[in-house]
Amino acid sequence: MSINFGRETCCDLPSAEAREWLVTNGIGGYASGTIAGLLTRRYQGLLVAALKPPLGRTLLVTKIDDLVEYQGQVYPLYTNRWAGGAVDGYGHHHIERFHLDRTVPTWKFACADALLEKRIWMQPEANITYVRYSLTRATGPMTLTLKALVNYRDYHSDTQTWNWQMQVEPVENGVCVTAFSEAVPFYLLTDRATVTPAHEWYYHFDLARERERGLMDHEDHLHAATFTATLNPGESLCFVATTDPNPSLNAEAALEVRRTHERKLLGFWQDSCPVNSREIPEWVKQLVFAADQFVVNRSIPENPVGKTIIAGYPWFGDWGRDTMISLPGIAITTGRLQIARAILYTYAKYVDQGMLPNRFPDAGETPEYNTVDATLWYFEAVRQYYEVTEDIDVIENLFPVLADIIQYHCRGTRYNIHLDPADGLLYAGEIGTQLTWMDAKIGDWVVTPRIGKPVEINALWYNALRIMGKFARQIGRPYQEYDALADRALARFERFWHPELGYCYDVLDGIYGNDATLRPNQIFAVSLPHSALSPEQQRAVVETCGRFLLTSSGLRSLSPNHLHYRGYYGGNPIQRDSGYHQGTVWAWLLGPYVIAHLRVFQNPQVARSFLDPIANHLTTAGLGNISEIFDGNAPMYPQGCIAQAWSVGEILRAWSATER
Repeated sequence: MSINFGRETCCDLPSAEAREWLVTNGIGGYASGTIAGLLTRRYQGLLVAALKPPLGRTLLVTKIDDLVEYQGQVYPLYTNRWAGGAVDGYGHHHIERFHLDRTVPTWKFACADALLEKRIWMQPEANITYVRYSLTRATGPMTLTLKALVNYRDYHSDTQTWNWQMQVEPVENGVCVTAFSEAVPFYLLTDRATVTPAHEWYYHFDLARERERGLMDHEDHLHAATFTATLNPGESLCFVATTDPNPSLNAEAALEVRRTHERKLLGFWQDSCPVNSREIPEWVKQLVFAADQFVVNRSIPENPVGKTIIAGYPWFGDWGRDTMISLPGIAITTGRLQIARAILYTYAKYVDQGMLPNRFPDAGETPEYNTVDATLWYFEAVRQYYEVTEDIDVIENLFPVLADIIQYHCRGTRYNIHLDPADGLLYAGEIGTQLTWMDAKIGDWVVTPRIGKPVEINALWYNALRIMGKFARQIGRPYQEYDALADRALARFERFWHPELGYCYDVLDGIYGNDATLRPNQIFAVSLPHSALSPEQQRAVVETCGRFLLTSSGLRSLSPNHLHYRGYYGGNPIQRDSGYHQGTVWAWLLGPYVIAHLRVFQNPQVARSFLDPIANHLTTAGLGNISEIFDGNAPMYPQGCIAQAWSVGEILRAWSATER
């Protein structure tokens, strides 16, 4: 597909500011903004550097206010909106075309008979953002002026200041900015411009999306330097924002590094793809590029090139649960098997008391282990890796870790996670905790606590036990214990079936008894390779989810018939978190639904048709990517993160499954 917009979108401010671009660097840093060029979020910036990869993300360079003088006329290319709603610049009126060139956002500005192209990309594995301006059409020279606006703050926060004095020093080809004595210096450089250092605060940039989220809706940024250059037809200017004092200023060479990386991604994908590359829809190819944006380095003492997966942009770090769910689609389906292997080994080093960490805090504190499902998804990720690679060394090396996890779950670990000896099912939870993926918590209020025996946790537990039995056989280890545990779980899984309703309880043995609320969690009892449901029950689950939970963008987290159903996601943090799992649509759940449908009905064409609407979504929010969540009610606007790893990974995995 072509993610390509003309004036009808680019010159219409509501349309242009609703569409956001994203580029990443593979170590946790990124750049992001809107087609229109104006700021709408605190998370947007030209260089959000990962100072402690993959975290420590810090906004260093916010944006460029660029303008050109051509044939005696001045054309602002920037657009700003200020607190109160006033707009200036109106640079979006000069955008003749915007398109996403694989991973490189590209603008074409029409100024009279001149055409100026602007591209933005990042260097892989470096906190370096490139902006290239190319005068591709003109009848004379054009003067280009760039005002660089900077900051230095954690990407979750905002800046309100009247007296912050940064140090802006001239260096060769630009300036060095030092925000304060302990700050990491960063550099604004060009290959040919005249630079004039500055120190002028611009106050009260309006942040409309933050206002929608009930957060601080304006911010200040510092004008640190102005760059001026004259371009003749066919010439280019390269601007670089970087923490590296000596980056390459050769834009052509830097762009070729990015292009080489993209070609490798396509090569890995095509080598592993079940169909001829000419038959792959363009939207699927675009998701291959999107998948790469989530893969980042996480070094550990035993492996300085360890890997992990960022859960979502712009505000998530790497989460254990999200990593294990998205790994098969992000790394295995795309043919990047070495990445998958590295992630499996990286997380094995963090297993503690039989648990994978749920979250690595942004400031680098001790990982948090408040999850029951991340660890169980780890088994499925290992299984899918082995199914493709037959890499027996990985099974040999990870088996002791996996066996230890099973033992801890049997005898008990954190948060009252333990095997119930009465029925062989897994119990999890304590008052005040939220251990499953439905993990919203407001103060001491756990919105959907699900304490007891959640259906998907026990589907995952049964699946993990069957996997362990198979692995044990393949490497000559005792398997009888795993088979016995699995047989017992299978025998008692029937407790989840509610014959009158024709679907599964969501939680057994909870604080208030058994919970028959219709939620999507039971779909995993069908989509996982080892199912504890009968074929008739599997079909009933798929049909029920299709009837009440399915939308074009994913599955609702709660049936619309429920008293607590919320059809629209929005408002302040309390309003948003209280509706996060009460009807909000989750895109990642569409993958398991498609795979479950394929399993039950054995019709790849019909199963694949549920994925078709995603192609349209790639042009509506995070361009070329899939959002985290959507409203439960029509028109089901995208919400949450503009790019979510498990959304992309599960859609890719499901598409591949329908092709195989």
